[in-house]
Amino acid sequence: MTSRKQLREQLRSRRRALSARERVQAAARLQHHLTRWPPFRRARRLAVYLPNDGEPDLRSLIRNCWAQRKQVYLPVLRPFGPPLLWFLEYRPGQRLLPNRFGIPEPWPRERPVPPRRLDLVLTPLVGFDARGNRLGMGGGFYDRSFAFLNRHPGWCRPRLVGIAHAFQQVPELPASRWDVPLAAVATDRGLLDLRG
Repeated sequence: MTSRKQLREQLRSRRRALSARERVQAAARLQHHLTRWPPFRRARRLAVYLPNDGEPDLRSLIRNCWAQRKQVYLPVLRPFGPPLLWFLEYRPGQRLLPNRFGIPEPWPRERPVPPRRLDLVLTPLVGFDARGNRLGMGGGFYDRSFAFLNRHPGWCRPRLVGIAHAFQQVPELPASRWDVPLAAVATDRGLLDLRG
């Protein structure tokens, strides 16, 4: 049986092995599927991420959101306290600074939006299964930041949407009680809506 650590290494290695052309094509197909999904079309406040370590690149999607007058937020590592994410609005031309992992993020000059006020949260991941279980990088930032969804399973907002290459799907991932399940997963091969 493959451990979570081994699986994480295998999937990250495969993701990083994609050529620049394959990445651009995959991102375009993923955006095509995601932008036709009704919850995406209705969403006004979206949290997105900037690519790192071979993750699907959503920068074209961000520009698409700005053109539609959607508000775009980026995750920011909370500078103190438990490892949680803040979400700050990201506007065209805004200056970004690298965080401790080298990922660009907005400088926290304004108050972050409460996570429960977001409509969609596009989350990076390393692996996922058809039940909505997500294998992240292991830091638990998203699970801690959206733990309130486990306490309020009837809440419709925000919807957590995993963003991945189709090959990152695995048959099954064990779920821990603190894992927050995904509402959907968008890949280069389609969109898996887990809420129906």
